[in-house]
Amino acid sequence: QVQLVESGGGLVQAGGSLRLSCLASGRTFSSYAMGWFRQAPGKEREFVAAISWRGFSTYYTDSVKGRFTISRDNAKNTVYLQMNSLKPEDTAVYYCAARETTATMIRELQYDYWGQGTQVTVSS
Repeated sequence: QVQLVESGGGLVQAGGSLRLSCLASGRTFSSYAMGWFRQAPGKEREFVAAISWRGFSTYYTDSVKGRFTISRDNAKNTVYLQMNSLKPEDTAVYYCAARETTATMIRELQYDYWGQGTQVTVSS
């Protein structure tokens, strides 16, 4: 069992930056592929970024490429999402997710564990 707790959300102006963190506890964090998803009001949850268990592979949805960076620190059991040049359309609840695998997961149904989410609001 893995518990995930996100933090770092908040209100920011367009063009600003935020760094989200997801702290994992429970089992061996380094065995888990990690992902970030988001859900805007009235929309389905969507994939944002993913990182492999050792951090060698990363994937991003097209709308955040060049602006967001996913990374992980296995010694701290934490995965990060650095978000730069934020836009109002990035406003959403951001969730981190985990699955024990050596692959990199980009689909919601592939993940076994989820955090409670952190709100990101970008004002224009």
